[in-house]
Amino acid sequence: MPTIERNRSIWSDYHWVDHGEEWSSTWGGSEFQWQWSLLPRIRAFLPAANILEIATGCGRWTQYLKNYCDRLIGVDLSEPCIQVCERRFAAYPHMKFHVNNGTSLATVPDGSVDFVFSFDSLVHAEADVLEAYLAELAKKLSPDGVGFIHHSNLGSYPLYYSIRNLVPKIGAGLTRIGLADNDGMRALSMTAKSFARYAEQAGLQCISQEIVNWSSTRLIDCMSTFTLRSSKWTRPNAILKNSLFMREAKNIRKLSRLYPAADVGVRNTSKSVS
Repeated sequence: MPTIERNRSIWSDYHWVDHGEEWSSTWGGSEFQWQWSLLPRIRAFLPAANILEIATGCGRWTQYLKNYCDRLIGVDLSEPCIQVCERRFAAYPHMKFHVNNGTSLATVPDGSVDFVFSFDSLVHAEADVLEAYLAELAKKLSPDGVGFIHHSNLGSYPLYYSIRNLVPKIGAGLTRIGLADNDGMRALSMTAKSFARYAEQAGLQCISQEIVNWSSTRLIDCMSTFTLRSSKWTRPNAILKNSLFMREAKNIRKLSRLYPAADVGVRNTSKSVS
């Protein structure tokens, strides 16, 4: 997978005409993915006074997160993406956006973050990036703050994907005709186990890890939830291997054809929790 510099180049040059909405098409759109897939997984932690979103892109999830907080900080290594977010959410004074270097949270006050979220972005980040972010988040989380980060588990299949990617064009061709699994540009250095280990090294505790398939029969992704060891949310890590995640997505898409979208991203229904 690309380095930080390569990721910056890819996502700065990407044609963001739909703000990343195309990546939610499997669910029938980002609203249905948010309401029926993501929100049920994080509902216990919302609303939160201060939300941090890492790797915002052009605001696909920011548009929903903003309705559940008093203050939101978004960071991304792509300056064009941050500029889009600043324009897109200019009417919301409780939102601030910053360009970072791909690992730093220097613009976020220590002990201030009640909920940190990242989805469908850090799957492309190698292990050193996740390790650095977790070390930072151990300082940024509030006493009972919680994080939910979607990252790669591709490293659980090192031999398969190393062989598949020996000749990228051949691997991609085999994937197109259904003879090989797609790697989804995931980071081969990252696994669910390594995330939990990095969290522990930083003084954090993983409290759940849902390991899922994504455009693949193999479980190449993981959604990790974590908190400070002294937090009220602390518990032993619960791990679920969910091979039905993409079936869930397809069912949500079917339902999306029956029911109109509420366009929840354009109105602010936040509850003050300060």
